[in-house]
Amino acid sequence: MVDYSVHHFRIAEFYIRILFKANGRNDMRLIPSLEAFRIDEPADEQPLLQLHVDDTLQPVAKVRRERIKVFDTGNGDTVVDRIDDGGYQYIIRDIKGADCGLLITNKEFDQCHCALNGNYNMRCFALNNALMLTFAFAASRLQTVLIHASLVRQHDYGYAFIAKSGTGKSTQVSMWLRYLPGCDLMNDDNPIVRIIDGEPYIYGSPWSGKTPCYRNVKARLGAITRIDRQPENSVDKMSPVEAFASLLPSCSSMKWDPVIFNNICDTVTRLVETTGIYTLHCLPNREAAEVCHRAISKA
Repeated sequence: MVDYSVHHFRIAEFYIRILFKANGRNDMRLIPSLEAFRIDEPADEQPLLQLHVDDTLQPVAKVRRERIKVFDTGNGDTVVDRIDDGGYQYIIRDIKGADCGLLITNKEFDQCHCALNGNYNMRCFALNNALMLTFAFAASRLQTVLIHASLVRQHDYGYAFIAKSGTGKSTQVSMWLRYLPGCDLMNDDNPIVRIIDGEPYIYGSPWSGKTPCYRNVKARLGAITRIDRQPENSVDKMSPVEAFASLLPSCSSMKWDPVIFNNICDTVTRLVETTGIYTLHCLPNREAAEVCHRAISKA
C-alpha cells in the first residue's frame, strides 16, 4: 500500500487537496505559504483540484505528446507539451535552467501529478509553480482568474494595481498603506478574482512574490488600476476596449487551449462590465495615492 500524507486547503473558497508520497524530501515544508489556507477535510465535497506529489512520476512518451511552446515566467522557463488525451505535460525550470519539476495534468486540471527534483529551493520553486498553474486553469471554468497585481484593502473593498514588473505596483500600494487610513495589504503579486452571483470579489492567495503576504482574506473588488509613470499625477477611466486590453495580459492564461482561454476572456469581459478599470499616471509619492483614492474609492 502506498503511503501518502493528505492535506486540505481552501483557496478563494475553493477546496484543494494535496497528497505527498512519502520519501523524506517532499512534504508541507516545501510550501509553508499554504498554512494560512489549511482546513480540516470537508465532508462530501469534491476538490477543485487534486495534486499528487510523487517523485517516481515519469514523462509521457514522446509519441504521445506534442510541443506547444517554451515560455519565460520571469523566474525561469516552463516547457509545455499537449498530451494525446487532451491533458498537458510541463517541465518547470528555474532561472539557471535546471529542471526542478515535472507536472502532468488532465485537460480539466482537476487531477494533477508532479515529480520534484533537486535541492530544497528547487523543489519549493517547482511545487509553488505547479500549484499556482494548476489552480489558475482549474478555476478558470468557474469565472475565476489569477492576476498579476498588488492588492490593498480599505473599508472591505479591494483595490488591485497592475503594471509591468518594476513599474510601481508595490510602491503605489505602499503609499496607500502609509498615508490613507484603514488600509491593509491583501497580496503583493498574485491575488485571485472571482465572479460570484454576478458580482466581483478579490482574494488573497498563497502566491505573493517577494513579499511574504499569504492571507486567506476576501473583499469586494473596488477597482483595478494600471500604473503609468508620468511627471504629474492624474487618473483616467478606461474605455471597455482599453480595459479589456489592459487586464487580459495581467491574467494567467493559456492561449493555446481554446476552452480555458475563452473562459478567461469571458471572466475578464464580466470584470470590465462590473468594475472600474483606471489608469493612474503618477509619480511615486503621497499625492499620487491621494489623487488615485479620490478617483477610484468606493468608500
